Amino acid sequence: MGSLAEMPNSQPEDVWGQVARALRAELGEGAFSSYVEPARLRVGPAGSLYLVTPTAYARDWLKKNAMGRINELWRAYDGERRCLEARARAEYEAEFPNVETVSATVIPMSPRPTVAAVADSPRAVRAAGLQERLTFDTFVPGRGNEFAFAVARQIASWADGHFNPVFFCGPYGYGKTHLLNAMAWEAQRLRPNAKVIYLTAERFLSGFVRAIQDKSTAAFKEELRSADLLLLDDVHFIGGKQTTQEELFHTLTCLLEEGRRVVLAADRPPSALSEVEPRLRSHLAAGLTCPVEAADRDLKLAVLEKKLEALASLNLVQGRARPEVLSHLIDRTPGSIRELEGGLNTLAAAAGQRISSLTVDEVQSLLSAGFRASERRITVDEIQKVTADHFGLKQADLLSPRRTRQVARPRQVGMYLCKQLTTRSYPDIGRRFGGRDHTTVLHGVRRIEELIGQDEQIARDVEALIRKLRG
Repeated sequence: MGSLAEMPNSQPEDVWGQVARALRAELGEGAFSSYVEPARLRVGPAGSLYLVTPTAYARDWLKKNAMGRINELWRAYDGERRCLEARARAEYEAEFPNVETVSATVIPMSPRPTVAAVADSPRAVRAAGLQERLTFDTFVPGRGNEFAFAVARQIASWADGHFNPVFFCGPYGYGKTHLLNAMAWEAQRLRPNAKVIYLTAERFLSGFVRAIQDKSTAAFKEELRSADLLLLDDVHFIGGKQTTQEELFHTLTCLLEEGRRVVLAADRPPSALSEVEPRLRSHLAAGLTCPVEAADRDLKLAVLEKKLEALASLNLVQGRARPEVLSHLIDRTPGSIRELEGGLNTLAAAAGQRISSLTVDEVQSLLSAGFRASERRITVDEIQKVTADHFGLKQADLLSPRRTRQVARPRQVGMYLCKQLTTRSYPDIGRRFGGRDHTTVLHGVRRIEELIGQDEQIARDVEALIRKLRG
């Protein structure tokens, strides 16, 4: 550990590189990757330092278990002897609402190569919700997505003669969010002064509602309608929300009339969005509808090999898995690419450095372990208790009418787990969660399915809960 005299005026990212290495060794890989790595270090407007977590639960865990040690290490490595404060993302954004466009510097928690931080520029990509790993370099093109990939590259290059808007559609887990993230990063890299905005439909909805409550709708509209490139993900979630649809209609009208570029994505084409009003559907379908289709076997194999390279670069595995092992993994994982990657993650976690020597029988045994454990009957009541405890809530909170994010998201996680681990129907699950309608349960389950591929903290929470429930 260096002395203060050796390291005056250390840059935060350099300090973190040293702190993270020490912390990973002390906490262990499990705790570090679950609670520390998903957080982000941000420099506030006054130069103060914040460790910003995706959820309040992760913030509380850090405060209880790690912040004391983090600050000890930080002061030892930092020539200015500054301190860090832990904040959940929601409270940090509420405290510094303009941080993404003014003076916050976003620093990846893990000391690995990343996309350059761009949040210092007032004309920069709005990075909330973007994932640094989802770039064109990490996307694997092949039959089923090669046309979508080519279109995305053309959009990101700011090429003339493009269709507008472009609407990517396809089932969950096929790469739509990856393409939108990649377009945002690449477009900003090629035109640093352009205004690139990436939003999920949920964030669009919550931002619009907040603007109405705060009487700041004019600022909200100006922010979006001045975008050079607007990327909106999960458009299907605005179905049935009349006021939000109207606002989106007028936003798209303004952007398209001024020749601004618009990219959208949903789980089905515009014509199938039956809950979206006709005039908005017409806008969505006016440009190019670009399907992202299921991956064939060759593409799945390429994805697995790319994933193995990434795991090897993090020193989580060594060598290459046998071809028959990867073939077996593909055969028993017929769903989305995300599910396939999840199966490989399971093997990597279980086998680690010996993944190259695994046989098909060993793989079958490792992957089947979870299924054997799940044969024990898991009840809705047990899921509710374990989920509430995991998020620091009471079981009654999940059944209550409360709709705050602190309660609503864990409730959706509980509903998702009930659908995955029990044979209960949507209406039955709804009744057991305080008499909710089956459509509420359906929305909650689909939302968690989406977030598992987008939000690393949610994915870890769900994985941890499944392990607890399966014993």
